[in-house]
Amino acid sequence: MKNILKHIKFIPAVLLLLVSCESLDLAPEDRFTDSNYWTSVNKAQTFLNTAYSQMQNSSRFFYNEALSDNAYNGRGDNEGAASIAAGIYDPSLGRIKGEWNDRYSGIKTCNLILENIGRVPDADPAVIARMTAEARFIRAFQHFQLTTWFGDIPLVKKDPSLEEASTISRTPHAEVVEFILDELDAAIPALPKNTQLVPAERGRITVGAAAALKARVLLYESRWAEVAQVTEQFMANTYGQYSLFGSYEGLFATQNEYSSEDILSLQYVPVDRMWGEFFDMAPISAGARLNGLAPTQELVDSYIMTNGKRINEAGSGYDENNPYANRDPRLTGTVVYDQYNWKEADGSSKTIYIKPGSDPNASAPDEYAQGSSKTATGYYTRKYYDVQHTTSLNSGLNLMLFRYADILLMHAEAKNELNQMNSTVWDRTIKALRTRAGFTDGAALAYNSSLGQTGLREVIRNERRTEFGMEGLRIFDIRRWKIAEDVLNGYAHGAQFGVSSVDNGYLRVNLRTFDPNKHYLWPIPRDERLINPNLSQNPNW
Repeated sequence: MKNILKHIKFIPAVLLLLVSCESLDLAPEDRFTDSNYWTSVNKAQTFLNTAYSQMQNSSRFFYNEALSDNAYNGRGDNEGAASIAAGIYDPSLGRIKGEWNDRYSGIKTCNLILENIGRVPDADPAVIARMTAEARFIRAFQHFQLTTWFGDIPLVKKDPSLEEASTISRTPHAEVVEFILDELDAAIPALPKNTQLVPAERGRITVGAAAALKARVLLYESRWAEVAQVTEQFMANTYGQYSLFGSYEGLFATQNEYSSEDILSLQYVPVDRMWGEFFDMAPISAGARLNGLAPTQELVDSYIMTNGKRINEAGSGYDENNPYANRDPRLTGTVVYDQYNWKEADGSSKTIYIKPGSDPNASAPDEYAQGSSKTATGYYTRKYYDVQHTTSLNSGLNLMLFRYADILLMHAEAKNELNQMNSTVWDRTIKALRTRAGFTDGAALAYNSSLGQTGLREVIRNERRTEFGMEGLRIFDIRRWKIAEDVLNGYAHGAQFGVSSVDNGYLRVNLRTFDPNKHYLWPIPRDERLINPNLSQNPNW
């Protein structure tokens, strides 16, 4: 897929002029039309590549973390993160409009493909069937993102006329979900397994990707028995061969792209197609600029001790004066903290001093200064830092949308909610993840049945948080668990750098507000409702 992305140009659907034929049915020769575009598989593939490119972007991938309690956006209002986190947005917010418009643009691209790909002459039916399945997957993915944010949405199964687009009404969420699941079931038979991909096809949608999306849709609907069934089949290699990559930190390195854990990724190519969010996420001394996205103390506190205990548990051994010692190794793979050992591609390393006064040599200004362009929380991000970056920390590293660790955690959550958690399930899921992360203490790896369903629920939920920290999934989890009002009201904090006794010296960086009576659903964009009065609004907006 990277090869495809490198050599084929993307064409926005709006630029493909699907105009009616003129008299005598003569097609214009100076532009694409519905009669002269669909003439080859290569042209259809170009259109399909556009649909791939519309699935997600790197900015939302990262800044969705700042919508949750995992991160703080301290620079501008990237992807609406500051406004949404503070609860001060309305139906005119740019992120709200952008999410709606971009995803419906993606749906339009898919519908145009599905309505026209059958016209490609002399094409291999198996090739057309596979491309059709990929388009159906992407269309399902776009609808899933929309209904997750907005609830009831217009379900668009075909490219609408202008009149239809301006009068369409919202489809109930449950009906949209069933459409998504039906689309995935229909796509699966025509998709290859990951083991069937040749190198040039890596990154294309597979059976595994469709099954992973299906499991996530069912998870968000709390359809536990079905989640358990799909993930069990996944773990039995029904949908392809996947496994945890051997190194948690190495999983996010360029040399390990397309690992055994990668189910589906956003595709990037050095020079030709890159992302640059780390310019606002890495330490200043590592080449970054104004810090925009920083992990919170709340995220850092969620990483357990190497003995398996939470930091506030009796017997954990947690030392507030040495807070990063003996912690879940995934903390070091995700978050940059004071006196962090920062490594580069050439094998060199340096200590990142963040806390004021922590540099014993005072060789450089510390990385934190209140009100400055440095980190507002006292933390930076390491996960997905590309040591092979180009100027301004631009990266061609793929960003994983679905990975095998999520299959394991979905399975664990579903089995626990069904009250079917046992040592076998634990060992296949939580123990496997912790072992890969680097835990060796038997207490952290052993199944503890005395926790009961409620206690295990908290363990599994926290495991999701630390496994996927800074990967953009937390906001969806706290919404589906209906705990957003508990974790998104009050201050988000930074490191214990404060001189005040307020909050025991932990920095207050952002006051969050989440109203459970309205914020679980985003408002339908104001502009859309002005154009189409048939679009109703969500409650209390």
